[in-house]
Amino acid sequence: MVKNMFAEEDQLKDMEGFKKGSGYFEVKCGCTSKKYGDSVGKLRVYATGKFLISCECRPECEEGKLTPYDFEKHSGKEGTRRWKNHIWVILNSKKVPLAKTAILKYYKHGSNAGMGGSTSRQFKHSFHRDEFITCADCKIERRFRLRTAEECRIYHDASISRRWRCDQFPSQRYKCNSDAERPGRKSHRGCPRTPSCQGCTTCVCFGCLKCRFVDCKCRTCLDYMRNAEP
Repeated sequence: MVKNMFAEEDQLKDMEGFKKGSGYFEVKCGCTSKKYGDSVGKLRVYATGKFLISCECRPECEEGKLTPYDFEKHSGKEGTRRWKNHIWVILNSKKVPLAKTAILKYYKHGSNAGMGGSTSRQFKHSFHRDEFITCADCKIERRFRLRTAEECRIYHDASISRRWRCDQFPSQRYKCNSDAERPGRKSHRGCPRTPSCQGCTTCVCFGCLKCRFVDCKCRTCLDYMRNAEP
């Protein structure tokens, strides 16, 4: 299966360090930091879609196998975490970002999402603004804070419920006889950029490992785990 899977990718064979094994292929990779220079390693791509990097930045490095996200961070790369653009391979003696190679076509988000450990930090957004859901009984909009993964799950489960009610909120935070928020207060959604933000790239998330869940079978989560990039 693997032999057929990679057989037509001539570009892979031209990459430095290319090696094909049973159920995987491997190439030399690296990430460049202005402060520390190049950190090199070996990227192993499994037939399941999992990506792991064996760090070889120095002989005494004890990191072992890292996710692309953690390898990028370990290398000391500054700025926004965008490993597919920051991690490179050597193709025809030139450093080429993974995003411009055929390698990323084998990446499967679901195979990498459940690896545990530091991979839980692979969030596109670390902040989610507050959201509202209307109670099916009292017709009052109730605020949901989304600062933690647990709070995101509470909102997610409520949002896919056909008839969410106030008494379904954990710890009985809301009751139908509780007062509604003032309209002026409702405009404040918790965005760190500005209190009255109507939605920006800082506070609006269209999917990350904090608000999408491997064990959820709803269409939103399934589509994200199958198709989303880290």
